[in-house]
Order: sequence, then C-alpha cells, then structure tokens
Amino acid sequence: MEPLTQAQQELYDWLVSYIRENRHSPSIRQMMREMKLKSPAPVQSRLDHLRKKGYIDWNEGQARTIRILQETQGVPIFGAIAAGSMVEAFTDTVEHFDPTAINFKGSDFALRVRGDSMIEALIDDGDIVIMRKVQDPKRVRNGTIVAARVESNTTLKYYHFEAGKVVLKPANPRFEPMEYPAEEVNIDGELIGVWRNRGLG
Repeated sequence: MEPLTQAQQELYDWLVSYIRENRHSPSIRQMMREMKLKSPAPVQSRLDHLRKKGYIDWNEGQARTIRILQETQGVPIFGAIAAGSMVEAFTDTVEHFDPTAINFKGSDFALRVRGDSMIEALIDDGDIVIMRKVQDPKRVRNGTIVAARVESNTTLKYYHFEAGKVVLKPANPRFEPMEYPAEEVNIDGELIGVWRNRGLG
C-alpha cells in the first residue's frame, strides 16, 4: 500500500482507535478538535488521501460511515532516535509492531534507539522505545525520559527544566548532559515502554 504522510498517519491512527472504542466513526468536528485544526478543509483532504490510498472508505452522503479497510496493528515506527548525541529527526513511518501488553493510544509511536547513552535506564542500542505524544510540554515532569527535538535533530534523554533552560541528561556517565534554552527544545513524546526484540533491529 502507498505510505502515509505523518499528518495522514496521525489521523488514521486516531480513527482506528476511535472506531475500535466507540463502534462508529467520529464527526468532522471531532476530527478537527483532535487534530487541532480550525477548518474542516485539511481534515477532508486527509480523509480523501486515506480513501485514495485504500485505508478507509465511507458511504457518500451519510454521516459517520467511515470504515477502516486496512487496519495495521500496533504503533508506527518513525525511524531512529539517538541515545548518544543527536540524529536527524524521524520523518516517515517505515513499519508497525504490536507488543500486545501495552495499551496503545492512536497517537502513540515508536523509535529505534541508536547509541548507549541511556544504558543505565535499561535502554540499549537497537531497542525500540514506545512514546506517547506530549500535549502540554509544561506538564512534563523532571526526570521523565523524552524524545527531545532541537531544530531538526532528536535525542532520547531524561528531561530537566532548570531556570529557563532544558537540560537533557543521559543515563551513562560517559556522556555529558546537553543544555539548551527552553524555547529551542520541542518535546515530541514521553516514554511509555521499551521493546527489546532484537528481531526488529
């Protein structure tokens, strides 16, 4: 099947989760609210792309009739994240995996770990970390393991906010903490699980 953009994937994953839980499709207004959009046009555009790519369908002229055609289990893997210095931020979904012990939300995603700066947090090179999107970065607690992005680079570290600066701390004494002005740091997600299946690496 034709791959999805990140925006399309976000809507698709939420639709899968919503329809699975509620047994019916959401309204356009609900999709706008969930995607944080102020107009129905971008929602309709994403829905049209999902339909053309064979992921969903609906009955013309009938509200709340969206059907999932190709439900991919698990969460999308968005690429690699550095557990060392920094790597280029994740971009495209490449595959899915489904560790069934975790109760996923539609916007959850996964990243492959590259490096060993988080080894003392039991996160090693080649592991897959499952992340939950952060809705309000101000509510992230110090000591939380996060996927932090600075410009186009991303890293997996302990988050600490100190006097207007964000300190990204490793879990390996061989690595130095990284410090940035708070406004330069974006928190893409916080850790909810680690998958150590080397068969996925």
